[in-house]
Amino acid sequence: MSNPVFSRRAIEGNERILNGEPMTISGAVNKTFILFLCLLLTSCYEFSLYLQGYTDKAAALMMGGFVVAIIAFIMIMFARKTIKIMAPIYALSEGLVLGGLSVMFEAQYPGIVIQAVGSTFMAFFVMLALYKAQIIKCTEKFRSVLMISMFSILGIYLVQIIGSFFHMSVPGLFGSGLIGIGFSAFVCIIAALNFIIDFQVIEDGANAMMDKSFEWYGAFGLMVTFVWLYIEILNLLAKLRDR
Repeated sequence: MSNPVFSRRAIEGNERILNGEPMTISGAVNKTFILFLCLLLTSCYEFSLYLQGYTDKAAALMMGGFVVAIIAFIMIMFARKTIKIMAPIYALSEGLVLGGLSVMFEAQYPGIVIQAVGSTFMAFFVMLALYKAQIIKCTEKFRSVLMISMFSILGIYLVQIIGSFFHMSVPGLFGSGLIGIGFSAFVCIIAALNFIIDFQVIEDGANAMMDKSFEWYGAFGLMVTFVWLYIEILNLLAKLRDR
């Protein structure tokens, strides 16, 4: 759900390079573009399988993609030297998951996918503009408040998941009422604000002359935020359609 990829430890835990080419912001942007192409490729393939009626195959690929995405994520977190390989694998597998989710939402709410994609990118560019204009600054207080919010959201989701096994649910938050819509809107805002941290860490990494491989790390972190925000916007739009 949340993006634990970026933190000050990401830079403080790595030494500045002594030899070789340092990372650049443009390099991180290029790596992000590569990962998005990987994600788009598999998501479109997954989407097409559903449209062609191969639902069993599509469902199996979606579940397989979910498992591989988790494994790749863990590998990147605990073995960062593998990121050049694991980041594209994560993107490809995450594409299968998003493709499956997207077609399910689209089947029930026609037109919702293009709305969610557009809203996600709009949020990205708004956050980028606010960051560049220094309207929102990535201060320690900002990080702390955002981290507390994310852990609170994670806790609520965990309670909901555990409760679902006993046919129980957190009252109101996951329904299509005003409380549920308000909660989803809040989660979307928190997810979008994560872009500010992503931008800051990439910029700090470039200023600190981190190793070239840190570009993949920056691209991976951005994509995690994109995926989380897209899923949350899908959920919000679905609730609004149910009203």
